[in-house]
Amino acid sequence: MASTDRNAGLLSPYRVLDLSNELGFLCGKILGDLGADVIKVEPPGGEPARRLGPFYGDQLDPEKSLFWFGFNNNKRGITLNLESAKGRELFAQLVAKTDFVIETFTPGYLDGLNLSYTALSKINPRLVLTSITPFGQTGPYSKFKASDIEIMALSGCMSLTGDPDRPPLRVTFPQSYGWTGSYAAMGALTAHYHREITGEGQQVDVSAQACLLWAFSHAHTFWDLNRQLEKRAGSFMTGRSITGARMRVFWPCQDGYLNFIIYGGEAGRRTNQALVEWMDSKGMAPDFLKQKNWETFDIARVGQEEIDRMEEPIGEFFRGVTKAEFFKEVVRRQMLGYPVASVKEIFADPQHEARHFWQIIEHPELKTSIEYPRGFAKFSNGACQIWRRAPLIGEHNQEIYGQELGMSPSQISELQKQGVI
Repeated sequence: MASTDRNAGLLSPYRVLDLSNELGFLCGKILGDLGADVIKVEPPGGEPARRLGPFYGDQLDPEKSLFWFGFNNNKRGITLNLESAKGRELFAQLVAKTDFVIETFTPGYLDGLNLSYTALSKINPRLVLTSITPFGQTGPYSKFKASDIEIMALSGCMSLTGDPDRPPLRVTFPQSYGWTGSYAAMGALTAHYHREITGEGQQVDVSAQACLLWAFSHAHTFWDLNRQLEKRAGSFMTGRSITGARMRVFWPCQDGYLNFIIYGGEAGRRTNQALVEWMDSKGMAPDFLKQKNWETFDIARVGQEEIDRMEEPIGEFFRGVTKAEFFKEVVRRQMLGYPVASVKEIFADPQHEARHFWQIIEHPELKTSIEYPRGFAKFSNGACQIWRRAPLIGEHNQEIYGQELGMSPSQISELQKQGVI
């Protein structure tokens, strides 16, 4: 049984001020999943990312953004105008009691408010400030703004997505936000480890462009060694044969798509032979496949003509099976291959069920509950899960400004009137 107490998390003694936009949301969420007390700081009126869809009930409401729900759970929420003198004063009070600050402002913005790392470290020398921007704090692009699609483009990653004879494609879900948030969390926790040893805080400078380059590091290595650019392969895979042959990776089936590739080596011998035997049991294995010696089959030297000849009957066979049938036979015959699961199908996946992966979180403001993925890892001594839903706009203003900073209800009300919170 999972604990509902945040104190069971490994980072429960620590506090995070999350001033980030969507580029840094995941960084704060990861720390929150690990038990840290994450306070999402939004401008009065709410973070612009609250207007990103999809929306609960298809209602265009900043309090009903499912994108917001997904990346800002495990956070309390306050509003604060950093551009006001009183807002900066309140922020300084919060920083004095904070272990991490996450921000995604254009380099120089916090300096202009006298909230640079140098200024903040004077308030709290142990502070870890994680600064996440499209291109980092230095360099000719440092002050450029960019969304996911621009970061994907300028990192070079987009040049590798899509079909070779068509323009590059954007991956449907924002890739740069996920990769950058994960690497930023790693950087923040590494700085935290250093702080635990030395007592010193530091600034962590995270470039989203660099994070994407790390994620696809084989591409520039391939260029550096061979002076050749990797090409978009679409539903195929290249680089397994010295002849340049491409092999299909995704195959249409009765109710979707399958992931399968003609393999080499010992694993390939078993998989290829088992597939041909399955095809033969249905009367769909041509003689040349049944007669092929998989013991001596060398995937590294096979040409495109031979690959095409093998893939034609395999494709015809796969079009006649369902994803469930395929997976059942893959397991039974000890083959390599998987169905391409839809989001709907992963909710019924017995693997997730066995690991208690899904977690139901109540949303009283919606009079319903929503099923979320649990934490990203399991720890033998500590919990990693969702402790609370994403905050409403300014939901914890009274709790934090009143109970923790000692302000009276009338003072808080006055700050709201002044546009400070």
